[in-house]
Amino acid sequence: MKTTIRKMGNSQGVLIPKPFLAQLGLEKEVEMEVENDAIVLRRPRSKARHGWAEASKSISQSGGDRLIMGEFGNGEDSELEW
Repeated sequence: MKTTIRKMGNSQGVLIPKPFLAQLGLEKEVEMEVENDAIVLRRPRSKARHGWAEASKSISQSGGDRLIMGEFGNGEDSELEW
């Protein structure tokens, strides 16, 4: 498919047909980069550890973070200087 490059404010752009967006699952945001001689648009990758804080709070509230074997120390711990 050929399309034209249009002026959009101080930039230029192309309109992406709605069926293309739907087929790829693209909605509000994309990652864009140049690879070889092509502009590549991708779904944004989720950030590392995204959602971990909420998940750990949920586990803690449900009591799922309790120690299975209980607390135990080493016999020589009392001799250590901190």
